[in-house]
Amino acid sequence: MANPILRQKLAAGEFMVIPGVQDMIATVMTNKVGFDIIYGTGYWLTASSLGLPDAGIATYTQMVDRMRTITRTSKAALIADADTGYGGLLNVHHTVRGYEEAGVTAIQIEDQEFPKKCGHTPFKRCVPTADMVEKIKVASEAREDKENFLIIARTDARAGLGMDDAMRRMEAYAEAGADILFFEAPQSEDEMRRACEAFDLPMMANMADGGKTPILPAEVLKEIGYSLAIFPAMTSLVAAAAMEKSLRHLKQAGTSLSPDIPMTDFNEFCELIGFQEVWDFEKRWAR
Repeated sequence: MANPILRQKLAAGEFMVIPGVQDMIATVMTNKVGFDIIYGTGYWLTASSLGLPDAGIATYTQMVDRMRTITRTSKAALIADADTGYGGLLNVHHTVRGYEEAGVTAIQIEDQEFPKKCGHTPFKRCVPTADMVEKIKVASEAREDKENFLIIARTDARAGLGMDDAMRRMEAYAEAGADILFFEAPQSEDEMRRACEAFDLPMMANMADGGKTPILPAEVLKEIGYSLAIFPAMTSLVAAAAMEKSLRHLKQAGTSLSPDIPMTDFNEFCELIGFQEVWDFEKRWAR
């Protein structure tokens, strides 16, 4: 059974701020801070694990393994990026079953052609609406826990086909059985409001730092009509900036120590990553 917390919060009308995680260190830190829902981001998991761009290069097998590792590491429910479903309708069926078995709470599927591109980069192309409708129907039917495992339908039509096409697609995806709608890369607050006002289904905002969509605070997103917002890029971009700063300091000063560079305590991190369990085992069984 999928973690019911996302469904419960949607039913209660509780707005959700959800960080993206790119690796298990970020996942462990969301445990420490106390987030109860996190987002497994395709862009940043691909960048972190493969050192490659989010351009349809990562496979289903690689991504489902990554999601399984996150759910093993995290105390939170996981919303997981599944790109286009990694192929045709049979692939979508297999992807939904695999992600659900891996412990995912909600799966996000988009209407791009394969190979897909990051939603905030150029040269995206969308499949016909009817093709995506079939994917949503297959995904809805494939899940075992139809109450708590949710289907998020994303449209990338805004960039290449325009706002009106994106709106028509979301209407079709809602009718096909999507639980949450994801209008990718709106370019203004007015577009965000138009989309939210048109649909009764929960709407998910993508607060991708550096992307096409304005970054707005939670209270504004809620007022616009969103039910949840993912922040997929934040932890990765912050971590990259911190690593660059520390590396430059090491190169110039020849030491890791600096009053200007915050560093998590090593002993604390040992506990966060699970060493206490290892030490307890050693105390019991070491000869």
